[in-house]
Amino acid sequence: MNPNDPLQAELAALNATLDQLLQTVQRMDEENRSLRHSQEQLATERAGLLARNEQARSRVEAMIQRLKSLESSG
Repeated sequence: MNPNDPLQAELAALNATLDQLLQTVQRMDEENRSLRHSQEQLATERAGLLARNEQARSRVEAMIQRLKSLESSG
């Protein structure tokens, strides 16, 4: 291998670029997996919060109804 050979120099440069691209793809793949996991966790948390909000709304409505019935009977 002659380092002064333009073809060898170009192949070495292409090889280095390919290595960088592979590293970038691996990093982006890991980041994508992490983001998908976070998205799943947030969706689960959101569903739980919506359920808790609905329960609280139902309890408040029940209390209002009890107060109205006490008010009308008293």
